Amino acid sequence: MIKTIPLNKLTVSPRNVRKHVNVAADAELKASIAANGLLQNLIVRPAGKGKFEVEAGERRRCALVALADDKLLPRTHPVTCLVLEDADASSIETSLAENFHRLAMNPADEAQAFSALVEAGTSIEDVARRFGLTVRFVEGRLRLAHLAQPVFEALASGAITLDIAKAYGASSDQHVQAQVFEQVSAAYYAPTPDSIRRMVLNGTVRGDDPRAKLVGRDAYVAAGGHIERELFDDDDSESWTDVALLEGLARGRMEEYAEALAAENAIAWVKPTLDSYVSHDLLDGLHRLPAETASLTEAELARLDLLDTSWDEHAAILESEESDEELVAAAEKAIAMIERECQDIRNRPLVLDPELKPDAGMILTLGRDGVPVLQPQFYTENAAVLAADDGVLEVVSQDDEKAPKRATMSKRLIDELAMQRRDVLALHVASDPALALDLMVFTLADADTHDWRSRSATTLRGPAAAGPIVGFQAKDAPASAALADLKGSLDECWRAGEDIVARFEAFRTLDDEARGAWLGHVVGRTLEASLNIAGDRSTALHDHLGAAIGIDVARWWRPKAANYFDRVSKAVILDALFEVGGPDLVARFASAKKAELAESAERVFAGNFITDADVREAALAWVPDAMRFAGQDISNSAGAADDMGMPSCNEAAEAEHSPSEMAA
Repeated sequence: MIKTIPLNKLTVSPRNVRKHVNVAADAELKASIAANGLLQNLIVRPAGKGKFEVEAGERRRCALVALADDKLLPRTHPVTCLVLEDADASSIETSLAENFHRLAMNPADEAQAFSALVEAGTSIEDVARRFGLTVRFVEGRLRLAHLAQPVFEALASGAITLDIAKAYGASSDQHVQAQVFEQVSAAYYAPTPDSIRRMVLNGTVRGDDPRAKLVGRDAYVAAGGHIERELFDDDDSESWTDVALLEGLARGRMEEYAEALAAENAIAWVKPTLDSYVSHDLLDGLHRLPAETASLTEAELARLDLLDTSWDEHAAILESEESDEELVAAAEKAIAMIERECQDIRNRPLVLDPELKPDAGMILTLGRDGVPVLQPQFYTENAAVLAADDGVLEVVSQDDEKAPKRATMSKRLIDELAMQRRDVLALHVASDPALALDLMVFTLADADTHDWRSRSATTLRGPAAAGPIVGFQAKDAPASAALADLKGSLDECWRAGEDIVARFEAFRTLDDEARGAWLGHVVGRTLEASLNIAGDRSTALHDHLGAAIGIDVARWWRPKAANYFDRVSKAVILDALFEVGGPDLVARFASAKKAELAESAERVFAGNFITDADVREAALAWVPDAMRFAGQDISNSAGAADDMGMPSCNEAAEAEHSPSEMAA
């Protein structure tokens, strides 16, 4: 029966099947309840002493409790509940059915709903606040609402993905969107977001485009391609209008090259791309294979000696004030040829172990001159072929060099953890443009000191830091997901510029918030992977930044069986349990086997284990010393985070701050 029950009489049910939290979704639910009230009743069961256990609707109960903590609701706020009697069906089955049969809203439906609210007079900021979203997220959905009709209908029906739809939105011209959609729909290949974005931003392709050079004018025209030419156009400046046809022909040509190169190099595959670089998406699921540079032959070494001698002779001509112009010109030309030949000789190919070749592959990019370029690196899709690295490095906190040396981690685990902690730091730097600007200016200025003793803290020369493990992504980590959301919210309209000057001027027209978001993104993505650990993973500047910001790592990374406990020894797990619960907690698990111990530890440190409140609080705040930022006062980290507008540590894991809010 339906009954109204005071909020403080509702408690969590141990039979509730939902054990994991989604911080962004929980923040959205809290904001929605604050704005619109509770729109769906809870399902509860009598628990004695006037209490009721929530069998379905625990997230809604936690949101109400959070609102009560914020003094927005009284503790006795009446909550509409469906009360199950003891004779009802299994509570676990009820909870599972209530949570299982749910369907997330289609992005197209979200776009239409947000658009209707804005058209009715609600500001974008109010929509974001009422639904617990960032302003950029709402603006992104509103851009989807203004897609060309066929593109929008394809998104609504599931015919295209959200990433593809966003790529169409790179241009606000619905006619161009519809035209590209029609071209792509008739193509025989599956388009990528990058190819769609190129096509909508460039309605035509110049004759000097790398794809045009690869395919060739005759092949393009023979396939039915159309070329428009103004009075003063030449072969390089003429316009190729059938971009989808050109993309398909270029992709087919690259696939032919890839197949031939795979056979020539006796490897399993070569993956082609029309980009001039190897993107992170292209490396998804791939693992770098170890390879060595081929040694120089005796003949090549002798040739280099001759070239060095010749270079000195021609350099002497350039340095002599008595040399005439003809000798100087000839010497300059000769030196250029010598340097080119030396570079060709020293540019050695990689040599791969023949046993690895059946599982090996390479990436084929398209050079700006239209010539395919085989990238000098081997990859594999099968991680099992990688040689096992059983070397073990000692984990020592920089704050206490006399710490016990029994706790050890493998090099692979150290690299993975370093990359995940890097994402935590990068997220905070990317969300604080002022800090990112200071870091960028300082790093560029400090480069003049050439301090070879200090490991570089960033790659502020432009490219993103890839990390020590190619292809590894902690896709279920909140910090990594929040970074991806932040990147997707950036305003990319300036990319439509025809050349670098036009793109720069277009970028300068963005407002301060949009340019600030780009600043935070480009600085945050350069951060190298690091850990609070003695050795080459240590970066003092990262630890200083993390401590100064007051980052609560536990908020963004939790130790699980897969990402930590399965990868360390039983002694390390017991040490961690001892830190949060003392000998009593250790005694409960000391006799467990390693696999069982790892699973139990995951529940303990996720707060899903029945224990004392103080032990649970300590477990939720625990991370390995290697993941902390050296010099940070753990007890004050939450307060420091609050001062900077960043997430702070709360007593309950389900009240975690939303990454999407932070990125706003």
